[in-house]
Amino acid sequence: MSKVGQPELKRFLDKRVAVNIQGGRKINGTLRGFDMFLNLVVDDAVEQVHPDSGNRPFFVVRGNSVTSLEALEYVKTR
Repeated sequence: MSKVGQPELKRFLDKRVAVNIQGGRKINGTLRGFDMFLNLVVDDAVEQVHPDSGNRPFFVVRGNSVTSLEALEYVKTR
């Protein structure tokens, strides 16, 4: 039986990312941190669904609401 490992989020630290979350929302910003539950801290964040809401200093996104994370700049592979 194989075990599912933690995603390699260290590679994305301090990189621009797009985080898709439940409800069709999308947040673009710089990934500043994460924990073992995949809760994310996204700095200089802009919510794409409601861009008129303006920039926010940061978002804390609960890990269980994240549907995908995409790098918006080059991320070195191993």
